Amino acid sequence: MGPSPPVRLPLRDTKPPSESQGLRSAQQLVAGLAQLCRVREAFAWFRTNSAELEDIQLEATSIPAPPWGESARSHWLAGRFAGLGLIDVHRDELGNVFAIRPGVDRTAPFIALSAHIDTVFPADTPISVRRDGGKLYGPGVSDNSSGITALLAIAGVLQALGLPNVAPVLFIGNVGEEGEGDLRGMRHIYQQPRWSANIASLVVIDGAGTDTIIAEGLGSRRYEVTVRGHGGHSWSDFGVANPIVALARVIDRFTRTPVPVSPKTTFNIGIINGGTSVNSIPESATMRVDTRSASVDELDRLERALHEAVDHVIPEITGRKKQELLSAEVRVIGNRPAADLPADSPLLGMVRAVDLELGNTARIQRASTDANIPLSLGRQAIAIGSGGSGGGAHTIHEWYDPAGRDLGLKRVLLLTLALSGVAEE
Repeated sequence: MGPSPPVRLPLRDTKPPSESQGLRSAQQLVAGLAQLCRVREAFAWFRTNSAELEDIQLEATSIPAPPWGESARSHWLAGRFAGLGLIDVHRDELGNVFAIRPGVDRTAPFIALSAHIDTVFPADTPISVRRDGGKLYGPGVSDNSSGITALLAIAGVLQALGLPNVAPVLFIGNVGEEGEGDLRGMRHIYQQPRWSANIASLVVIDGAGTDTIIAEGLGSRRYEVTVRGHGGHSWSDFGVANPIVALARVIDRFTRTPVPVSPKTTFNIGIINGGTSVNSIPESATMRVDTRSASVDELDRLERALHEAVDHVIPEITGRKKQELLSAEVRVIGNRPAADLPADSPLLGMVRAVDLELGNTARIQRASTDANIPLSLGRQAIAIGSGGSGGGAHTIHEWYDPAGRDLGLKRVLLLTLALSGVAEE
């Protein structure tokens, strides 16, 4: 008996169904997939290989991946992909890692799964990993070694059980998601025609849990404001314009800017640097500012307010003598675009259908993730967790509890197969 027709939802439809009709269709598709023999075997595979997955997670965590220093972990992940028998395993010039599981339909666009491989921790951070009371410990063990482990688990089960996906599945381990990495890895990927023109949907696996669907991209802009002056001695040069005083007045003026509750909009002064000694008038002072909003208009308004504060304060505090002149520079150091996945998106309907099939409750949330980049380009993308639970994120005391990991992996696998399609014997 030959293979039955692929179980697959069309990637494009000139007359899309209503949201309720689309959800019913997605539910039927997902329910059919969940009953396939090899899919049930895959669910069991996650449980029987749980100890090995924990080992992989601790191994990934033990490899430093500081901002702009992800090379060692990037090479490690490429080796893991190659060991699973995936094809076209390679790293790009930034250190993003790619691997492909071919599909039955060689002309179909990719269904992409990604997990960021970088951490927030500086290169000199001591890394100690351990098991204790069923939990895994180590800096970055949850964010995002759990996502990396999920990526390898999905690739591993597809290869081990020979699940015949219709569309090819692209696995990505990307750099530069955290902090001032500013989504540089994913930004670069979507600037490459090979990927941007051929990824139908992107599922970002980021952190632990199964209770959220990140379908709304939180916009963020970050600035570095530097004030420079002549400097001098606190006694003999008293009266010379002081960059720290100027910066303090800029902060005072800027932080009086009103922000709306809806759309929620925030600002924060997170870092201030300047000066050399208590009895020296500094030559420069610098601060770093973070602004966030679901609204591009609100981000624009805060940017104008920051420039207005600088432009108002600097002339006001500058003395009339040439040596007392101050100058100021406002530099953008981060720009994460705000964008939302439409409520009637096929991808959103599919992940909801998966959650219904698995009896999982998840809510739509807004956050800043790698999904921001494709969402800002009008592409299909979401971010979900890898299962289990975690805590202490961004601290050296970070932990991950693998209890419940299999639910997260089932969720990712069913979603991947629903998007790709399965040609089942």
